[in-house]
Amino acid sequence: MAKSLSLQEQLMGSGLVDKKKAKQIQKEKRQKRKQTPKGLLQEEEQQKQALVEKQKQEKIEKDRELNRLKNEEQDKKAIQAQIKQLIQTNKIEYQNGEIGFQFIVNKVIKKLYIDAEQQTYLQRGRLAITQLNEDFYLVPKEVAEKITQRDDGVVVHLQTGQSTMDDILEEDDPYKDFVIPDDLMW
Repeated sequence: MAKSLSLQEQLMGSGLVDKKKAKQIQKEKRQKRKQTPKGLLQEEEQQKQALVEKQKQEKIEKDRELNRLKNEEQDKKAIQAQIKQLIQTNKIEYQNGEIGFQFIVNKVIKKLYIDAEQQTYLQRGRLAITQLNEDFYLVPKEVAEKITQRDDGVVVHLQTGQSTMDDILEEDDPYKDFVIPDDLMW
């Protein structure tokens, strides 16, 4: 059975430390131990324990923060996936339209070519325009509201407040006899 050797014996066996140097190191250790009072040793030990405990607490807090950030990132990805799925399953095709419908995205005027029925639905708030990456999609108002609950930056145009022209015209309006044409473009 092999006898376990101390570090000092291993260093002497490999030739890195000679006997004289090893005895000197042991003597210095003994003197240092005897010179320091017992209360000081206990105090140093308590300080070391407190430091180790503090480091553990800091590591735990750091790990909690990292986990929270990971969870937030996963939640954002899940929400984006839900939005993408809502748009892809409920989108309405508009490629064959003749009417240019203009709307504003980030202070830039964009234009989609749609048909007359889609234009009417957009003006009355029954359809909305959403943006996924660089593409624009028409979706029903109900889907747009679900998307807005998750991320309000995806819905770029949803007409709200005025569902019919009768709501706009009031009794005391001096221009009530002048109807705004539906095909008026700005």
